[in-house]
Amino acid sequence: MNIFVGNISDRTTEDEIWSLFDPFGVVYSINVAYDKYSGRSKGFAFVEMPDDSNAVLAIKELNNSVVAGQKIVVYEARPKPERPENNRFSRSGPGPGFRPRY
Repeated sequence: MNIFVGNISDRTTEDEIWSLFDPFGVVYSINVAYDKYSGRSKGFAFVEMPDDSNAVLAIKELNNSVVAGQKIVVYEARPKPERPENNRFSRSGPGPGFRPRY
């Protein structure tokens, strides 16, 4: 199960998140979202656990708990919505801002 962990401190590390989830069972992976410019955490992470029953227990126990002085939210991650393919080279006609050459 993929689990969303939100409202984490920008100083929270993957090791700290691992230590939260480890008592509930095996943790496959932890992915903290980092800002590509500042390198700081964006305030959320994803935790992957193979056993759904352990994951559900972890969600129940850790949701609304306080970590590093902040109340975190924990719930099952929703699948990423599919976006239509954005292929800007396959237009059927001129788009906005089109001006013919003289």
